[in-house]
Amino acid sequence: MKKTTPRKAEAAVAAANVAAGGSAPAPELSERQRRHLRGLAHPLKPVVRLGAAGLTDAVARETERALGDHELIKVKAPGGDREARDALFSALAARTTSALVQRIGNVAVLYRPHPVLPRIMIPD
Repeated sequence: MKKTTPRKAEAAVAAANVAAGGSAPAPELSERQRRHLRGLAHPLKPVVRLGAAGLTDAVARETERALGDHELIKVKAPGGDREARDALFSALAARTTSALVQRIGNVAVLYRPHPVLPRIMIPD
């Protein structure tokens, strides 16, 4: 009998859910996991830039694609009202079922593990 680790079991459930047409839930992260991801995200450059139009379908699709490719990305929003930026980043994280790891100024870090082959291993 094969021993299955919790991480592999979660990945299998998430892969089955995605294959069935659903989306995996946003990952819940502990403070230790957030700290680890912040360290990994530090040297990254923003791969998605939000324009004056805000959160459009095209931006959401591009963010989905980037999360599928990289798992951990930075998103840059235009300057302006802090509450509006926070709401924008929260809405983008919810729409892409990703975790908002960090927000500093007008840059946010989003994380969503790949449902089948996660490349970033985060501590438990």
